[in-house]
Amino acid sequence: MNMWTRFKLRLPLDNRAQTNDMANMTQSSDTALDFLLTRRSRPAKLLTGPAPDREALKTLLTAAARTPDHGKLEPWRFVVLENAAMQRLSEAVAARGLALGLAEDAIEKARASWARAPLAVLVIASPKPSEKIPEIEQVLSAGAVCLALLNAALAAGWGANWLSGWASHDRMFVEGELGLAPHEFVAGVMHLGTASQTPPERPRPDLDAIVEYVAE
Repeated sequence: MNMWTRFKLRLPLDNRAQTNDMANMTQSSDTALDFLLTRRSRPAKLLTGPAPDREALKTLLTAAARTPDHGKLEPWRFVVLENAAMQRLSEAVAARGLALGLAEDAIEKARASWARAPLAVLVIASPKPSEKIPEIEQVLSAGAVCLALLNAALAAGWGANWLSGWASHDRMFVEGELGLAPHEFVAGVMHLGTASQTPPERPRPDLDAIVEYVAE
């Protein structure tokens, strides 16, 4: 009998499930690590239908919400935009671009990005008042949700890409068309669908240039 087993036997029955979870957390997962070392976003312009249905999406959102969140404030929320909503919003983007006097190509690029997406999930950063948790930590948590959703979708076999664009930063558009509160902003427009092709690998960071070890 090893030390871990003796420790569990001393615990009340209702605490043993928690220790089993702790033991599982210490086990390595080569499959998960291999995925993280080879993951690759799929360009949004190459995504087609089908997209995850609501049941499949619930699993992805559950994984995304399981993210670091100092203080358990949940300073983010999701807005799921299905295809008809994306079509409507693409026209609203074009109208807003005209009102702002943007260049025609910038307007069309943004409009097309919204129009061709079979499904998108907006990750909305929604910082909560807190004397303990700085707003920057809450914002970073929203970014972590974006990455978790991206990786969950890719791991489930879907094509996925994390985008933004000028419309997602325009206050009139996000408040008037997307229903955001004044203190909220779009952390990511997560495009989900089926990848029509696999993109080639791209250059990755040189760790020697960005890693510093402090031994003492």
